[in-house]
Amino acid sequence: MVEIGQALAGPLAGAILADMGADVIKVEKPDGGDDARLWGPPFVEGDSLFFHAQNRNKRSVTVDIKSADDIARLKELVKTADILIQNLRPGIVDDVGIGPEALLAINPRLIYCSIWAFGYTGPLRLAPGFDPLLQAYGAVMTMTGRPEDPPTFCAPAINDKATGMWCVIGALAALQQRQRTGQGCVIDTSLFEASVAWVEGAVNGYKHTGKLPERHGTGSALLVPYQTFETSDRPICIAAGNDRLFVKCAAALGHPEWSADGRFSDGRKRAVNKDALIDLMAPVLRTQSRDAWMAALTKVGVPCAPVNDIGELVATEQMAAMDLLRVLPGSGLEVVGLPLTFDRQRPHPTRDSPKLGEHNAEIFGS
Repeated sequence: MVEIGQALAGPLAGAILADMGADVIKVEKPDGGDDARLWGPPFVEGDSLFFHAQNRNKRSVTVDIKSADDIARLKELVKTADILIQNLRPGIVDDVGIGPEALLAINPRLIYCSIWAFGYTGPLRLAPGFDPLLQAYGAVMTMTGRPEDPPTFCAPAINDKATGMWCVIGALAALQQRQRTGQGCVIDTSLFEASVAWVEGAVNGYKHTGKLPERHGTGSALLVPYQTFETSDRPICIAAGNDRLFVKCAAALGHPEWSADGRFSDGRKRAVNKDALIDLMAPVLRTQSRDAWMAALTKVGVPCAPVNDIGELVATEQMAAMDLLRVLPGSGLEVVGLPLTFDRQRPHPTRDSPKLGEHNAEIFGS
């Protein structure tokens, strides 16, 4: 597999496939390589920890896409590839002769995957894009946070990561199709499409009602109670997502009468009277500690969770039990592994992230 990727979406797709056993050859520019090598701190052995995590299990070669000789070498490499993933600046692959039509002509079995910012067509086809731009353009910022907050950024790079995963889904489906037809195909996905997929419920609702979604802080517009609350010490998240759970929740909080109250007796009524119910629950939850409420709610089967910071998350028994961290061979760095298992085994990296151009001689012979 050939990855002409940089930053996050393309390299993440490559890392997923590499963890699942693909031989991923990462193509980088000779001058500095993938920009993500500098996305730090922290840095380890000259490259950012971010780069190490997203480029494990890969081999690196350098290709100057302005050089006809280097493009010719790249095309020779592609002749035997099953999958190519690229997320270069929109339009550049066609400019240098490595677009899907050109490469499928020399390898008709190739699965050619392009990751765009805004998509392969439309007025923004050639526009560049990074995750926060698509959180803004894709409206997720206007749905995140409390009503009184300004448009709020979601800290994880949700569009980059989702686009990388959609790319992998498309590539694997195309491989199955090739089993039947013997032919490769072109897969296109984009940060824009991923951003719309995140807000599909809000888009569907707007098309049906003409109403813009409101912001609900940590809560839900549809399910109540389904949000975080302050306790006497630390916040807790409670997700009583149906009528049966609300009955149990009200009883655990010492107010069984709430579930019989006409304002709160079913999910639709609780959604309409959300503010009234939250105003009743909030002071009650402040009377005891998070651990005390966790114990009471868990005892009767009401879904709840502590609001962990990253340090608390890493220290949880569940994190250890699920064996989510992986050690990169060579550097010994611990990074989060693939979020799925095969026969209850999580894949282990067999290679560290590569040095820039480390495998030029091995792959190109020079």
